[in-house]
Amino acid sequence: MYINIPEPTQTISIKATKVWRISNTIGHTTALLIIGALMICSDRFDWYDWIGIVLYILGGLFIVSSIFSIFIEPIYLQRTWRYQVDEEFVQLKFGKVQQQHILIPMEKVEYVRTEQGPIMRRYDLYDLEIGTTTSSHKIPAIPANVAKSLKADIATFAKIRDKDLKEGELGA
Repeated sequence: MYINIPEPTQTISIKATKVWRISNTIGHTTALLIIGALMICSDRFDWYDWIGIVLYILGGLFIVSSIFSIFIEPIYLQRTWRYQVDEEFVQLKFGKVQQQHILIPMEKVEYVRTEQGPIMRRYDLYDLEIGTTTSSHKIPAIPANVAKSLKADIATFAKIRDKDLKEGELGA
């Protein structure tokens, strides 16, 4: 009764670590600046002492969190992410401690789209989002040429029609 499905082997781009590091640095720096401004306000305007204590604890937690998010997490994510696309399934596998292996049958796929923010554009990477009736799944940080061909392959396998294409054109 069980079918033998090979493990996914395709990896995301090595440039993903740079993108995630830049993104996490921006987010954590912003949060630390806000906490720092609140600490200055707490001292200058004589807020209650417990507010300053809470802000110092939050600042310390954010520093520890930023060390993990900037230096450890991107490498971990890049090394553990795997995906595979074939005529029957889209497979996603990621995580070491809490490993997830997701199989998406092609007949359940309703849409496929690519996303690219300004940092990802600099490194020529895309996120590929695969949508089903009840959820959406993302393959992060794949090179542009791979993303476009995967988008076309998944659309073909799932028999999704692109309304923007004219008859006879191939889309990606």
